[in-house]
Amino acid sequence: MRWTMLMVATAMVFGAVATGTAAVAADQPPYPYADCLAAAKKNHETPAHAKWHCDELVKKGWIKPPKK
Repeated sequence: MRWTMLMVATAMVFGAVATGTAAVAADQPPYPYADCLAAAKKNHETPAHAKWHCDELVKKGWIKPPKK
């Protein structure tokens, strides 16, 4: 009986870790360019500075290039 409970508990822990890892992996860079501009606006950056800031993040690979 104890062995069964241990196996069930182990399966639950590994299931929770796998689910958490999958959720984190879905929210990784690169982020959309529009989201970068929106975040910059929310932080009260000027439009010119926001564009520069997002362009720099594109160079680093954190943001997807804008669609033209």
